Amino acid sequence: MPDNVQAPDRGDRAALRADCASCFGLCCVALTLTRSADFAIDKDAGKPCRNLQEDFLCGIHTELRTRGFPGCTVYDCFGAGQKVSRDTFDGQDWRGAPRTARRMFQVFPVMRQLHELLWYLTEALSLEPARTLHGEIRRVLEETERLTRLPAEAFPELDVAGHREVVAELLLRTSEVVRATAPRKKRRDRRGADLIGAGLKGADLRGADLRGAYLIAADLTGADLRRADLIGADFRDADLSGADLTGSLFLTQAQLNAARGDAATKLPPSLHRPAHWDR
Repeated sequence: MPDNVQAPDRGDRAALRADCASCFGLCCVALTLTRSADFAIDKDAGKPCRNLQEDFLCGIHTELRTRGFPGCTVYDCFGAGQKVSRDTFDGQDWRGAPRTARRMFQVFPVMRQLHELLWYLTEALSLEPARTLHGEIRRVLEETERLTRLPAEAFPELDVAGHREVVAELLLRTSEVVRATAPRKKRRDRRGADLIGAGLKGADLRGADLRGAYLIAADLTGADLRRADLIGADFRDADLSGADLTGSLFLTQAQLNAARGDAATKLPPSLHRPAHWDR
């Protein structure tokens, strides 16, 4: 892919985008919160957050950052919430049908993992340089989708860790094929690197392997991240102002939400500019 050509949209992922209006507030109930810089309260798994309203929506959604809940703004269920609420449990909510609550809260985090894998696999299937792998990617994607359609009682027995390993190996091969199209001298391996607070202003990181890299508070202003593998990279408080992320691999909305940026930051078409970047 030439550097001056924007990556195509990464497939139809509408079902993999969180739709809180179609969910029973599962992330606000099923998950544990620990009082920290990310969450203003302690909350046990299975206990509703104090901010959850009767309509299952957050009562302070537009004020989460200023009210001490920035962690909520960077959480993404990848559409698992509405899948569990509307499909797995046929629209029965945990308040109206309390007997479903425990199982629903068990299913949700597993479904979330599967939907995250679907997000990455759908992107991998859209990457033209990896077309020789598309048949295998499609088969694994279809198997992942099949797992999401299992009945609720089957979820506790799922070997999600084993399935993640299969997907991870395939995504790594996909990454290697795509990154090989970047200039050879730029394809640096910084997987899992400690780049906390690193000065990377204007850095040419095309095709770099930044999987799981710690980029917390790093200065990436004006950096070129095209075709860089960003899966699992920690962008908390990283400055992406003016950076070029078009064509980057496996970037998620949650990663962008955790970072800082501006109107000059170039994003993949499947992601949007976080609201707090304009403040």
